[in-house]
Amino acid sequence: MYDFFLTWLLPVAIIAGKSLLLLAVLLILIAYLLYADRKIWAAVQLRRGPNIVGAFGLLQSFADFIKFAVKEPIIPAGANKGVFLLAPFVASFLALSAWAAVPVSEGWAVADINVGILYILAISSLEVYGTIMGGWASNSKYPLLGALRSAAQMISYEVSIGLVLTCVLLCVGSLNLTDIVLAQKNGLGTRLGVPFASFLDWHWLALFPVFIIFFISALAETNRPPFDLAEAESELVAGHMVEYSSTPYMLFFLGEYVAAVLMCALTALLFLGGWLPPLDIAWLNWVPGIIWFIVKTCLVFFMFAFVKAFVPRYRYDQLMRLGWKVFLPISLAMVVIVAAILKITGWA
Repeated sequence: MYDFFLTWLLPVAIIAGKSLLLLAVLLILIAYLLYADRKIWAAVQLRRGPNIVGAFGLLQSFADFIKFAVKEPIIPAGANKGVFLLAPFVASFLALSAWAAVPVSEGWAVADINVGILYILAISSLEVYGTIMGGWASNSKYPLLGALRSAAQMISYEVSIGLVLTCVLLCVGSLNLTDIVLAQKNGLGTRLGVPFASFLDWHWLALFPVFIIFFISALAETNRPPFDLAEAESELVAGHMVEYSSTPYMLFFLGEYVAAVLMCALTALLFLGGWLPPLDIAWLNWVPGIIWFIVKTCLVFFMFAFVKAFVPRYRYDQLMRLGWKVFLPISLAMVVIVAAILKITGWA
């Protein structure tokens, strides 16, 4: 019995505890990132934004949660009720489960698996099913059209993201996210003779074109402006979520924000050194790695939020043209160029 406890029950309890802690911290962080997103947008428009609930409006996201939770969900009479209610759960569950393989500091991950980047890519690819299920189960042509458009958009930009990840993997030689971060301790800056400037070792500099493609593709993948055609008010009202209200709508909304923050975290891990300090000096090395990771993730989210302020919304044909006729050829070319440089220089 004691061996069974040590071999099975204790590891399961530890993983469950890690998962609950990660979910609690992640949901609180997303509540305040949502608040920050609204405040940034308000500042650009010279408005005050949320400022009533709590000091400076800091509790606005929690008030919105209570509002959604206590409302009555309305299900259309002709909808497939089972799939209709399952779709938002699938969307939010998959978005949250992808975080299991994300290391927030060295050794700090629910599952630090050797194929972590493949796991996240696979889970992100499955998220399109929640969108399609929601659009189809609504039994209405507008949600169905919105779901198909959103699915085509997500699949289109996953191709570019996959090729971008290939460039990073060529440089690192590992699919483990911890190895990818640690590989950025010794990069272009060190080879140029400035080893103390750690931020020059990060992949954003050596793979700058790929970094830009990944950032823009992440916006499109998560339906962030200027690529929010799936639920833009000038398009199909709310896309696949037209018929949703109350808690199911909140779960779709939560899934989108969790996916957006995941892309911010991946940007920090792949290109911005993860939990590594920007300068290799003593007092910056004393700062815990998780603090640097959160700061970088929030910085990328700020860039996500600010793009909405000054980039006009794309038309759908422009969106697809950018993905297939611009990013795909450039990404393919960058894979060949990176592989050739690594082979010629022997840096692989």
